[in-house]
Amino acid sequence: MRAFLSSSIGVACAAALVLPLSVSSGAAAAPRDARAGSPVPGSTESLPLVPLGSERSSGAATEQGLAQRDVQPFSLVGVVWDDADAELNGSVQVRNRSAATGTWSGWQDLETHNAEHGADLGTSERDSGTVRGSTAPLWVGASDGVQVRVQGHDHPDTDPQTRPARAPLPSGLSLELIDPGEAPEQLPVTQADASRGQPADAVPGSGSAADAVPVAKPYKAPRPKIISRKGWGANEKLREKQLGYTKTVKAAFVHHSATGNNYTCKQAPSVIRGIYRYHVTSSGWRDIGYNFAIDKCGNIYEGRAGGVTKPVMGAHTLGFNTNSTGIAVLGSYSKTNPPAAVTTAVAKLAAWKLGLHGINPKGKVTLTSGGGNKYQKGRKVSMNAISGHRDGFVTDCPGNKLYSKLGAVRVSAAKYQGRS
Repeated sequence: MRAFLSSSIGVACAAALVLPLSVSSGAAAAPRDARAGSPVPGSTESLPLVPLGSERSSGAATEQGLAQRDVQPFSLVGVVWDDADAELNGSVQVRNRSAATGTWSGWQDLETHNAEHGADLGTSERDSGTVRGSTAPLWVGASDGVQVRVQGHDHPDTDPQTRPARAPLPSGLSLELIDPGEAPEQLPVTQADASRGQPADAVPGSGSAADAVPVAKPYKAPRPKIISRKGWGANEKLREKQLGYTKTVKAAFVHHSATGNNYTCKQAPSVIRGIYRYHVTSSGWRDIGYNFAIDKCGNIYEGRAGGVTKPVMGAHTLGFNTNSTGIAVLGSYSKTNPPAAVTTAVAKLAAWKLGLHGINPKGKVTLTSGGGNKYQKGRKVSMNAISGHRDGFVTDCPGNKLYSKLGAVRVSAAKYQGRS
């Protein structure tokens, strides 16, 4: 899998700036995952960004991008850079051309969430040497044209009487265009599909005694329907074969994917496949970062591989991936209220998952920080058993509107466990 990161083909900078819309880009990077005679569902096209402006005093690039251009089909877009520890202090905006209508969209913002998602510092996944900095990806639907601009923010201490000095941009910026490919199975997914392809211990009543997960009775919530990785069409050849586990699950961190709300629930598997591919082939992670995903219709999906009943180590909340699980709601919920189906699904999933480990969804738990921008490494932190991403890291995630619903989610989850 790691080899995918090093096989991006460069694009001539000057040509990128002057390419007419009507001319197909012959210099475009080939899909990373193309294999002669053995087609792989989906692809990743990586286009290095070029300087559009620089700071007069230092000459450092403060604006990069690409002019409007034809590209290979894609549906999800993001921007990555070389150093995972480098911050992108600026704005990233993209425009896309609809493959169906040929119409260009307006400028859309990508969330420059930087390092708030990802594997904890000091872990083998983080220290693999392939992890890159990245924005949140954005779902734009089937497209065949793109334009992007990345601009550094003004320094807050700059004299307003002089030309603003903007923050330099991180090196190695590239635009990642993701084609999620066609899933082998499409929604609606039956209950049989939801169980198929999961480890034996993920199905109630099966598995060996050694694999059984202890349940604290009487507070056991029923298992909700979970669409398997096979159900959403995960290409298992992309991820690393190695599986990572933590000791237990004390807390569930709720996220929003920040990929926008412009998707139908039938497209949700494609959105997940796009995020999965972006996390692995573009960002250099070993698998999708989230343990679970929930679409806006309340469908629940298995995320990172390893078994839905097991304490799989995710890469969702930097500093607090140990002894926790990550639940991502597909969409952006800073200004949009999550549908009732979403909060109900979060409550049911958290009640079941935390119940496997005897955790009260309305209670507090103590987690040890692995290091981040809110809590230093080694600090023991008391948190709600169902927390938002922002509780462990300074971030807007999971969005104000979704975060404000977590109190009610905790109450509902406790009731699903049979608690008062």
